Amino acid sequence: MVETDGCSSCLTAIRVLRVSLVDELEGQIDSLLEILVIREVFTRDDREEVLCQLGPRARVRKVLDILECKGEEAAKIFLSISSQQEAQTHSKEGITHQPQSEEYNKVKQKHRDVVRRRSESMLFYNTRHGEKILFSEHYVNLLLVDGHQGLEVKRHEVLTFGQKRLFLQQNSAVHRKIAPAKLFSSTNGNRPVKKVLVTGVAGIGKTILVQKMLFDFGANKSHLAFDFIIHMTFRDLNLIDKPTNFRELVLRKNRHLAKELDNMLANDNKLLIILDGFDEFRQYRSCDVDVFVTEPDEDAEVVEVVGSLIQGELLPRASVMLTSRPAAINHIPVGCIDRFVLISGFSLVEVQDFFLRYFQDSALADRMFAVVSANDLMLTLCYIPAFCYIVCCILKESKDLCGESPKTMTDIYVQYLVALLRSHTQPRAETFLQEKRLEAVQQLSGMVLKLGRLAFQKLMEHQTLFYSSDRDVAALEGCSLVSTFLDKTVTQEPGCTEEVYSFAHLTVQEFFAAVYCAVSEHPLPDALQHTSSPGEGSNYGHLDLFNRFLSGILSERNGNLLLRQVGLCCHREKVHTYRQKIIRELTMLCENGANILNHLHCLFEQQDPSLALNVQPVTLRVNVSDETLTQMDYNAITYFLNLTKGKISELDLTGTGASCEALRDIQPLLLRSEKLWLGENILDMNTVQVIADVLRLSDSITHLGLGWSNIGDDELLVLSAATRVKRKLKELWIEGNRVTYRGLLSLGDMTPNPLKRVVAIWNDLADTDTGCLDNQESITVNFSDDDTWEQWGEWVFKRCEVSSNEKLVMVLHKVCNISVHCLETQWAKTFYKQLSQLITCRIECCTEDDMCKKLKKFESILNF
Repeated sequence: MVETDGCSSCLTAIRVLRVSLVDELEGQIDSLLEILVIREVFTRDDREEVLCQLGPRARVRKVLDILECKGEEAAKIFLSISSQQEAQTHSKEGITHQPQSEEYNKVKQKHRDVVRRRSESMLFYNTRHGEKILFSEHYVNLLLVDGHQGLEVKRHEVLTFGQKRLFLQQNSAVHRKIAPAKLFSSTNGNRPVKKVLVTGVAGIGKTILVQKMLFDFGANKSHLAFDFIIHMTFRDLNLIDKPTNFRELVLRKNRHLAKELDNMLANDNKLLIILDGFDEFRQYRSCDVDVFVTEPDEDAEVVEVVGSLIQGELLPRASVMLTSRPAAINHIPVGCIDRFVLISGFSLVEVQDFFLRYFQDSALADRMFAVVSANDLMLTLCYIPAFCYIVCCILKESKDLCGESPKTMTDIYVQYLVALLRSHTQPRAETFLQEKRLEAVQQLSGMVLKLGRLAFQKLMEHQTLFYSSDRDVAALEGCSLVSTFLDKTVTQEPGCTEEVYSFAHLTVQEFFAAVYCAVSEHPLPDALQHTSSPGEGSNYGHLDLFNRFLSGILSERNGNLLLRQVGLCCHREKVHTYRQKIIRELTMLCENGANILNHLHCLFEQQDPSLALNVQPVTLRVNVSDETLTQMDYNAITYFLNLTKGKISELDLTGTGASCEALRDIQPLLLRSEKLWLGENILDMNTVQVIADVLRLSDSITHLGLGWSNIGDDELLVLSAATRVKRKLKELWIEGNRVTYRGLLSLGDMTPNPLKRVVAIWNDLADTDTGCLDNQESITVNFSDDDTWEQWGEWVFKRCEVSSNEKLVMVLHKVCNISVHCLETQWAKTFYKQLSQLITCRIECCTEDDMCKKLKKFESILNF
């Protein structure tokens, strides 16, 4: 029933209850519309305007829009009518609800049996042809995450996985664990959960989660309160190239449901539809459709059927679960999603358990796990199940490969390639070794190159699925390595059987693509730097890992291993060209202060000190800002800077999530820095103590930036005491913090010498205390009409533009806490006008109610 008691007017009630009204009235909209016309609340023209809308939910929304223009009396009548309609509906449901027929129950049980048989075993990573492993109770670790996790994707998903997982573990306030059986359970009496989006990086276990739910359903686990689960994969849907309907889609692989399909669809509140692998859908960019299908028998393009299911226009009472990699979820209409779930991968205990099951010897498993635990890179990768298999595979064969533990990503994948080649070609290899080794190696390298060519071409096209009808796949016919490195599934449609291939993991495709680029005649990519413009959306970091693999393969250490084990040789000229390119681009970036992180990783993959020593910029400026840094990132940064000598002109760690432990580890680098920027990181007292140690010990530091870092007076007192030791600091930027005049007065005896400038605007400074700093011209707490401030305002606004909504709100708390007289300068007027326009744009795009409320609050402040 519609509750309106807490609202001051009926129009307000309609606005507040808009979402729930759409859910409640979509099944009654036609009769409701007729009553509105009879009661003369709506005209016939109004009715026609409503009926022009596609789908019942869209029609309800149009009714609510029209009521906004009709006034309070019309809204009151509408709420009265809708309440009566809803009461009648519930009454009818209570009378007509009868137990399902015997035939319905028989089909329901048969469907469970079919689902159980289909899900009881799984093809394991890189198993030999026909080899299967029982699914049993495969557990997937889930975190329920508040909000949409894909709106800010700046880097390759695998490279950010470790940092995101660590963040989720440390911030329990924004998540809680959830069992697969509870995915559709509502919490705190809120509206029912009907649409669930499950995301996770490649190889993390999204499809395994789906299989677990199907397995539990088939085993009659009572916690899944559905009569039927219909499982569809986007790999199958990709093969349908003509109009179809939902009924046909169900019956394609579930002919046993034909007799009771009408009853199943009529009871859609007991139906779960699982759509697996949205990122693999050829038309995933077009799912936010505006042409809806509302009936199961209505023919339309596949993308329109899928879009209508997701948006609740088709089978609105059915539950839908969608799985996707992060790269594609920005194309999902998130306004209709009730719950966002992020798969976090293995826990440390589960990694150990995986090792035990893989090696089947507790002593050996413990020894191998100890090897991995000593290697940060390998341990981080093991939290992803598919990586865990790759690492175990390497360890199993590593006794014959390299004497040292892998240091880089390329090291791991080169050893993985060699390990699998040995494992899957051992019988043939022994014969070849005895008879004609050279010919065997040539055949092997030729096969690897064919796989590499396929990987490279499809990576450039953003494709991870390859169909047997594709001529690039047809070129692999007769290649014995196809089953070794490619997973194959057979999809069957009426009159069509198609084989679908994919590499065992996205990163394996990227590795093979890099091998092909390194050893073939194909020219090197034009630039190493990834695209990092906010406007380029899904291309963020697309080739980051490919570039790193390419660099590692073109190194002497991995090049020799590939030549020795696989017979693949990198072109000498290509190796030389690449080395010169990395030196030239690194030098240029160090001099102009552009972001350098991806280049540092490429340098790290080479593991050649002489290469770093040839990078000799006039000024050494290291900018790694706006990238949440992982341990692998810090390894690359320290590797380069430890090989350079002298002072670091500028080290920019703005917005990198820098922690106390991380800064302590790189303290020798901080001591060499002249300008150190640490703003937009949350700095607690322990972290501030590390910075204070740098101020006490460094003979180099002259500029320190700590803006928007949440420091207050206590932290500033620690920093001011440390500054007095060496008295080298000339500029201190602490804008947007919690500092009061008490904290600023602690700097009084150091201005203007050595502190020539202290910027403290947007702090907790009361106007009544401004007289405290009358004689402190070096300390700036208000704006002035100065060219410097105008340029600085432009920089701050650009920072706001690229910030997430959460970060923007944090900035707004400070920026909007201003006095009217602060707006008298021209640049400030321009700045706040632009900021207001930015907030309006964010509100229009925002799908989270709480975030919208926060943004609207600041919009009203700026538009006073």
